[in-house]
Amino acid sequence: MAKSEKMTQRELKQPDAFQQMGAEAQHWLVERQTIVALAVGVLLVGGLIVAMFAYFSHRSETKAAKELGAALEILDRPIVPTPEGTEAKPVAEGDKAPFRTAQDQDGELVKALTAFRNAYKGTTSATTAALPLAKAQYRLGKVDEALAAYAEFLKDAPQNDPMRAGALEGQGYAYEAQQKYDQALASFDEMSKVDSGGYLEGMGQYHRARILILQGKKEDAAAVLVKLPIDHPGSAAARLATERTSLLAAEGVKIPPPPEPEAGKKDGGA
Repeated sequence: MAKSEKMTQRELKQPDAFQQMGAEAQHWLVERQTIVALAVGVLLVGGLIVAMFAYFSHRSETKAAKELGAALEILDRPIVPTPEGTEAKPVAEGDKAPFRTAQDQDGELVKALTAFRNAYKGTTSATTAALPLAKAQYRLGKVDEALAAYAEFLKDAPQNDPMRAGALEGQGYAYEAQQKYDQALASFDEMSKVDSGGYLEGMGQYHRARILILQGKKEDAAAVLVKLPIDHPGSAAARLATERTSLLAAEGVKIPPPPEPEAGKKDGGA
């Protein structure tokens, strides 16, 4: 027992494994303190840069959103037609004069949104602004410019952006105005894949039928139209499809029987 106790006392006087590791680590840190300090500094500076970038990006986005709202106030100014040779009614101090025509309003909007997008390139608001810009350009007859703006919005906007359906519809209208029917069909077909809801529900299919009629493919169009009230019951597109089907029938176009609704739709989805 004495020998065992002696050994234990000797062992107790010696540093244990954790003490040795701690001493070695301290020695390693002393020898490499400059390198460690630099590494910690790099991490801190890197984190600071990320934090600063996030802060200024947020500030930039906030300012851009505010400026976009100001630019869109043009749409709130009334349009008051003034006959030629007559003076417009005076406006109160601080108020802006109403527009004489819708074209004047759209022209002002295009200028404001173009300047805004140039000033805030890369922001979410700049992407959003491309949509009202495209619509105003289309109304002014600047179809090529409108198509470019629609393309920029669709390229930069998230796939789940609820405004994508409206952008695809506008793009389809622009191609239709240029009689580029195949491109118009591609836009409207893509619109059908987007979960739009509301008024635009089913409108991609309805527009597809319209373009097929313009291409002289009326029986193909009828096949699309009779299916619409089944796929999207109660929607505006379904109502328009029913009206258009009646017109085709009056022209002597052969109308196919509507397809049977799917089981889930027939019994209300139960």
